[in-house]
Amino acid sequence: MTSAFQQQAFALDARYNAHRATNSPTFRTLYIRRRSQLLREEERSPEAWKQYLQTRSQLLQQRYGCPLDVNSNSNIPSNQSRGSISFIEFHAPVLSEKGKLVPTKQAEASRAMVGGNTIAENYAFVGVHYIFDQHTKPVTMVKFANNDRSRLCCSSEDGTLSICSVMSSPPCVLVMLKGHSKGVTCFDWSAGNDLIASSSEDTTIKLWSVVSGTCLRTILDPHNCALLCCLYQPVNNNLLVTGNKSGDVRIANVSTGLFMKNSCRVGGKILSLAFDPYGKNIWVGNDRGEIISAFCDIQGELRRTRRILVSSNCNITSLSHRAWISREARDPMILVNSSDDSLCLYKVIDREGGLFPRRKFHNKHQKYTIKSTFCPIMSFRQGACVVTGSEDGCIYFIDIEKPANRAIFNTLQGHSSPVLSVNFNYDESLLASSDLEGLVIIWKRAQPS
Repeated sequence: MTSAFQQQAFALDARYNAHRATNSPTFRTLYIRRRSQLLREEERSPEAWKQYLQTRSQLLQQRYGCPLDVNSNSNIPSNQSRGSISFIEFHAPVLSEKGKLVPTKQAEASRAMVGGNTIAENYAFVGVHYIFDQHTKPVTMVKFANNDRSRLCCSSEDGTLSICSVMSSPPCVLVMLKGHSKGVTCFDWSAGNDLIASSSEDTTIKLWSVVSGTCLRTILDPHNCALLCCLYQPVNNNLLVTGNKSGDVRIANVSTGLFMKNSCRVGGKILSLAFDPYGKNIWVGNDRGEIISAFCDIQGELRRTRRILVSSNCNITSLSHRAWISREARDPMILVNSSDDSLCLYKVIDREGGLFPRRKFHNKHQKYTIKSTFCPIMSFRQGACVVTGSEDGCIYFIDIEKPANRAIFNTLQGHSSPVLSVNFNYDESLLASSDLEGLVIIWKRAQPS
């Protein structure tokens, strides 16, 4: 129960964050990240949380002079009295007549607070910061540590992972994680960045210490099946969700090193996973062109809820969830890479993870495991950006608000083979990309004039 109250306190602050330090969007971003960390550290009784939320709400309204948009009481757990607390959720705004993702007319005043840079100016990645070549086979995935500008992890089909420092002088490989006997298919940082979990075709999950580089635990798939993806449960990092080659989604207990008895049978090969921020809904992509949503509670129970066909007999190689694309476009979205030469955007339409198609863009993708990402910083600027790799060796910056034939506003050309994975650091100053030949390129953003 305390976790639910913590989420409500964070949601309350998030609603008012746009009014803080209106001339400093970077400060607002750092504030809300630190606020989330502090709330997780607080220990209060439910009654104390209720009083805290009431007082905090009054102070914020007095400080910023704007009412709080609170939902009805339909979300209050049945064991609470209806007068105790109103639970807050982020709901999507009503779409305009033109059906745009970003309500641009209503956002003019908000954008004035953060300057008039266009989306192309804001994502003008033009120079190479550094190139890493420590891997001898394709680098399947790159990902920066949470809330960290510098540390980057890379996984490879050569069976190793590497942790790199990209901001040191010069950038360097801090440690190599060696232990898998076959290619590493996926990995995830823990919330505190002290652990990395990796999945492999050798049928194991390995848990690594980031500091020492040692393998702390090895978890074997119950059916000795190749593991193709893994993801920490966002609210409970003691749980790790995995997808295997046989179509089973399972949850492993990190502390015990054992898989839980329950599993979710999806079918096909599980190629990608994505959670919502609260760890309740998980989306699963397979090699049949399907996205399956499932409900996952904090104890690790899985229940399949919805299924959508993206395209017959294609691979869903990447799924990314974003609660808000920008501060003015609050529809929860799923970004999808599909091996029918497409990058798709779906809107989350209900509490069971149902999806509705919103945009589709052409992207060269037939054979390899191509990944994409949302840009991490929400802003009031015109447009909303995603970045994807491609089998033509390019990295594409796409404004998902524009029509497909005019959506690409920046292209990076530096790889000589298919680009498999892309990822930003948290402040968007650097972009990492990896390719089929094992190269990792760190791109730097041009400083605005």
